[in-house]
Amino acid sequence: MVAETNSSQNGAIQNTAIRNVAIIAHVDHGKTTLVDAILKQTGTLRENAAVEERVLDSNELERERGITILAKNTAVFYRDVKINVVDTPGHADFGGEVERILNMVDGCLLLVDAFEGPMPQTRFVLQKALARHLRPIVVLNKIDRDGIQPDQVLNDLLELMIDLGADDSQIDFPVFYASARSGVAADTLEAALDATRAVENGAAPLAVSRGILPILDAIIGHVPAPAGNPDAPLQLLVTTLVWDDYLGRIGIGRIHNGRLRAGMTVGVGRGADPGRNDPGREVRPGRIQSLFTFQGLKRLPITEAVAGDIVAVAGIDEIDIGDTITSLETPDLLPPIQVDEPTLSMIFRVNDSPFAGREGQYVTSRQLRERLWREARNNVALRMRETDSPDAFEVAGRGELQLAILIETMRREGYEFAISRPLPIMRQVDGEWWEPLEHLVADVPQEALGPVMEKLGQRRGELLNMVPVGESRVRLEFEIPARGLVGFTSEFITDTKGYGVMSHSFAGYGPYRGPLAGRSHGTLIAWETGVATAYALLNLQDRGTFFIGPGTEIYEGMIVGISSREEDIDVNVAKKKHLTNMRSSTAEIQEKLDPPRPLTLEFAIAFLEDDELLEVTPQHLRLRKRILDRAERWSRHSRDGGRREDAGREGELTWRR
Repeated sequence: MVAETNSSQNGAIQNTAIRNVAIIAHVDHGKTTLVDAILKQTGTLRENAAVEERVLDSNELERERGITILAKNTAVFYRDVKINVVDTPGHADFGGEVERILNMVDGCLLLVDAFEGPMPQTRFVLQKALARHLRPIVVLNKIDRDGIQPDQVLNDLLELMIDLGADDSQIDFPVFYASARSGVAADTLEAALDATRAVENGAAPLAVSRGILPILDAIIGHVPAPAGNPDAPLQLLVTTLVWDDYLGRIGIGRIHNGRLRAGMTVGVGRGADPGRNDPGREVRPGRIQSLFTFQGLKRLPITEAVAGDIVAVAGIDEIDIGDTITSLETPDLLPPIQVDEPTLSMIFRVNDSPFAGREGQYVTSRQLRERLWREARNNVALRMRETDSPDAFEVAGRGELQLAILIETMRREGYEFAISRPLPIMRQVDGEWWEPLEHLVADVPQEALGPVMEKLGQRRGELLNMVPVGESRVRLEFEIPARGLVGFTSEFITDTKGYGVMSHSFAGYGPYRGPLAGRSHGTLIAWETGVATAYALLNLQDRGTFFIGPGTEIYEGMIVGISSREEDIDVNVAKKKHLTNMRSSTAEIQEKLDPPRPLTLEFAIAFLEDDELLEVTPQHLRLRKRILDRAERWSRHSRDGGRREDAGREGELTWRR
């Protein structure tokens, strides 16, 4: 337990033995790497400890994608002060994580790439921090990159802060120049560069400088100590949930007032939130079976904690994010956590394909419903609601990536289901439909400028600014509908040959910009259930590009490829070769086959049209038509006039407000 060294300042009681700070930044600007250096140089991790880089990114998907998805808590002791450090996501799709965490801290480390400067997510996270009156400490990271422009970056950052309404205390921020990878930081660029070069030549960071420790000095000196009254009634706002196989659900949050002890009987409730149509929860009794503090990568059991500290509690089974742990005798609920509204929604439904139930462990509507409700309770940036069908549920999130992460997580847990195409969440303003817009920034090579601008224009993007970056690159700023970004990332990577850098953040709502162009090509649809043969695929290669290879099980209505024509084509991919005196071997046929196009989750989500679904199982992704029967599908097609349904038709713009 941290010793109580409380002092009074302007009527507030501060626990001077604690500092609570969040690390915020645009994606890939070095937050997690900086935390690694802090843990090692404070002795929290032994120098010879066998740990991976990006130690806080423990989630499997985080390591695969190289991004932070979930906020993480850690703590270090430095100069007799406990510094609670929270690593937050940098991608705008996970902004809900950022907003929750900022409820727990009193200051922030703002990391900015010394080459790239402030990016869209920098603006997003900084706006949230400034709105909560947090005082930032600026760290210009990656000073070892070629072409850095620290003076310009600082000017841009200052302009951004003024634009966001920062007050005088927030604008008066300390600045450090750092290479988190090398583990060094200094208050001058020259000193930081000297230390970085020494480390690159084989020296230890703490042998040539004070390493990353000057940043910790600034945290103690610049970030206010947490305020709270240890003798007032208990108030702890639950901001994060984790699961432990032995302890069950564990709630994490900051103690705003009072004291918390292991074995203590408490009240648990939640205030009403009209914005989420949440009536709140009445205060009910609960018991704290176990109480933990954070130290490094560990949760350590403690007997008591006081106002100002960030702790974890176990023993309350039904605890949720936004709940207040309070005094049972004199309950005092804190306001629920407020986050920005989601922008895209999709339907999750029970899988009803001919292959349903083969691979999934959880396949029923009850199991799917419970899993989605649990996600909505634990992730305040997500919404879930029932539909007219007991087998279908609408889920809304911040963006395509957030929804894709949820889908991938569920399939790895053993769930089997189907999803529809994502649609924008509309609002009605003065009798007019408005849609969510994104602010997009893209750095592209000169040779890719034309294709990128053309595709963004086709997606209803409006060019805001275009400036050169160095001798061979151009920075583009667009305002674009959120629906226009679905599937754009993969096209952007292809057009820029992997050398482009793109990011976006929510820009607000604006008038609906009209329908987007649908796919330019139709699909290849299996017309019977069976197994795809090499003979059939070879004879159908001129019809388009296949997602499947020989030996793949298929069913009627399953989409097996992209048509070379505008219209959909039904194909018999299970046709077998008749016996003849002259026949090629299977190996000879397969040598002539084009390799199938891999079907990734992101591509499949972007590929979907209104009359299609994506079947998701632990082992497979399968595209299919909603109506599997060929005769019924073509009958419906004829009644609709033979036209492809408009992707932006008003009847499908859901979650209207």
